[in-house]
Amino acid sequence: MKASLDGWLSGFMGMVIFSGSLPATRVAVADLSPLFLTSARAVIAAGLAAMLLFCLGEKRPVRADLASLVVIAAGVVVGFPLLTALALQTITSAHSIVFIGLLPLATAIFGVLRGGERPKPLFWLFSCLGSAVVAGFALVTGGAGALPGDLLMLAAVIVCGLGYAEGARLSRRLGGWQVICWALILALAPMLVIALATLPADWSAVGVGAWGGLAYVSVFSMLVGFVFWYRGLALGGIAAVGQLQLLQPFFGLLLAGFLLHEPVSPMMIAVTLCVVLCVVGARRFAR
Repeated sequence: MKASLDGWLSGFMGMVIFSGSLPATRVAVADLSPLFLTSARAVIAAGLAAMLLFCLGEKRPVRADLASLVVIAAGVVVGFPLLTALALQTITSAHSIVFIGLLPLATAIFGVLRGGERPKPLFWLFSCLGSAVVAGFALVTGGAGALPGDLLMLAAVIVCGLGYAEGARLSRRLGGWQVICWALILALAPMLVIALATLPADWSAVGVGAWGGLAYVSVFSMLVGFVFWYRGLALGGIAAVGQLQLLQPFFGLLLAGFLLHEPVSPMMIAVTLCVVLCVVGARRFAR
């Protein structure tokens, strides 16, 4: 019971940190290219990860861990950041909530396929209901989105769900923060090459907001958030704790309201309460 509670608390902290990712990315891509943003955030986070691993004397993963680390790096270090950065050039952060609302369901599905979890049937009812509530709210309030952006966000959700589930599975043996650190190290070389090849042509044209967005997604979205998130998934269950992502769009909108001056409506508060009930229900029937 204590491990499960610790898992949910860690997962909640990770979810709150991740909630700032899309607003920060939206600000950053105004002045930085998606390729540079994706590669630069990975390089910065990998540098911090290398220092952590060296200072704490962590042992290297075994050969059998390599395939999992490749999947994690492809999903959460490269795939999700790049695909969302490309998508947010054509759709609003509010519209992207349609797809972030589907991320818990994707994580749960991959948790079953890769993590060997078997939630109860009522879990899937609450999970699908929560996803439908979030998607419905976003469709009503988010406005129309371009088809290419929608397809990019759908792809982002799929690769991210796989990366979350694979990382949680490996975290049970290797440790949460160690998993994301080694995945970042694995992706460092190609990301460094891409970052150098896509440097901004005019540094003076990059505003303070874009640098702030890059800093946030590099330190918090790419590293600190995963320390809490993978620990939460490993302790509390991939499918169960993954339902906390249903709350991520609403925290994201609160941050978007602060950063991008988007209004927070009474409907958002009402829908949030419905989602909380779905999370509580999903948690009860997760195992």
